[in-house]
Amino acid sequence: MMKNKYLLGFFVLLFVCVQVVYGQAKYVFYFIGDGMGVNQVNITEAYLSALNGERGSGSLTFARFPVASMAATYSANSDVTESAAAGTALATGQRTNNNYIGVDPAVNRLETVAEKAKKAGKKVGVATTVQVNHATPAAFYAHQRDRGMYYEIAKDIIPSGFDFFAGGGFANREMLFDRTKAPDIYPIIEQAGYFVAKGYSDFIANDGKAKKVLLVHENWEKEDGIPYAIDRTDKDLTLPQITKAAIETLTKDNNKGFFIMLEAGRIDWAGHGNDGAAVVHEVIDLDEAVKIAHEFYKKHPKETLIVITADHETGGVTAGKGGFNMAILRHQKMSKDKVSAQIRALSETKNRNVSWDDFKNLLTETMGFWKDVPIHWVQERLLRDTFEETLGRRSNAENRNYSAEYALLAEKTRQIINDIAGLGWSTTGHSADFVPVFAIGAGQELFNSKMHISDIPKNIIKAAKY
Repeated sequence: MMKNKYLLGFFVLLFVCVQVVYGQAKYVFYFIGDGMGVNQVNITEAYLSALNGERGSGSLTFARFPVASMAATYSANSDVTESAAAGTALATGQRTNNNYIGVDPAVNRLETVAEKAKKAGKKVGVATTVQVNHATPAAFYAHQRDRGMYYEIAKDIIPSGFDFFAGGGFANREMLFDRTKAPDIYPIIEQAGYFVAKGYSDFIANDGKAKKVLLVHENWEKEDGIPYAIDRTDKDLTLPQITKAAIETLTKDNNKGFFIMLEAGRIDWAGHGNDGAAVVHEVIDLDEAVKIAHEFYKKHPKETLIVITADHETGGVTAGKGGFNMAILRHQKMSKDKVSAQIRALSETKNRNVSWDDFKNLLTETMGFWKDVPIHWVQERLLRDTFEETLGRRSNAENRNYSAEYALLAEKTRQIINDIAGLGWSTTGHSADFVPVFAIGAGQELFNSKMHISDIPKNIIKAAKY
């Protein structure tokens, strides 16, 4: 009897020790850098360090967190995952087939960490810099057999009952998966009790009066999400602003805690375009949002958990191809996509009668070529030949694809500045590379070893005791 008493006492002591070590995460920030592999973090730190005249220093806030590990990303049916399957793994703790949202390979509904948090009485938010019904955010609140069911996914917001959503509007907001016309999703969401804030200023003007919020960017009618960080104006929504709005909404009249997933979705899009400068600015935007969460953590260090990871790597980027000069990317003033748009605008202004000097002047303004970025004669020859094959032609054939020509010229400029910076890319798709995992706060010890991305939500559930 005495032996059993001592044994019971031992287990009680062990339980108490575990509670002390891991604590309980009352407030959970779950950041996902879509497409952010280890090297996306590496090149961003190298860029920031180069601007500071340093080498090898840790310039990103989240990269200095006390726990840093890595995770594999394979899905249930492929070594190379995509955002739906990876998002589902990150949300539910279970691997599924590519293109599935919130369901297992047999299309059975899976409960997400966000739904568990809601059941536990927490306020819940899901936010992104791309469309709210895109794959990664969708995986936290929706349950559909295909990531392309954008309208059906958007409607899943309503039964979720989550308190805060944010992002760049909605894809296919008036079209069912079978291409049938459907009612605009915005009034439906408003009727469900959400205040739709059209831009951060609109959110501030509302002064937190609404209990449930959908925050979209000011240009909400466009369906291509929030602009790249490198292209944004003062009017454009940012991930740091979204993070501030989420904290304000989720802490209002709430002493039970919250769970918020925040996605930096355009890291992936920049990776698909092999656009090094755009990638770097997106990772910096993510870090600025993490800084806001970190300030919150410093006020509640024993109750807050911050986790940063990715769903997969995009682009297969390598650093140091024929040299390494990341600082050169500071002269790229806009994304490759916007360079293409600027070339279009130049062509239309000149009635498609663009001279080589016109084109050179544009690249000097947008990329720093010839002025701040030395161009080798081989690189200039590549640009000149491409120009002569596209804008330099005076033919007005009916089947001429000017959009493709603008995109090709922009791609060549991207290729040259990436080569000068020393960036190489192995794909325009996803890779099977490991992704980083960073953590700080209550339960951070749960993330200190190599894992699969599906282990991350399981560990969050342990830390928060959902």
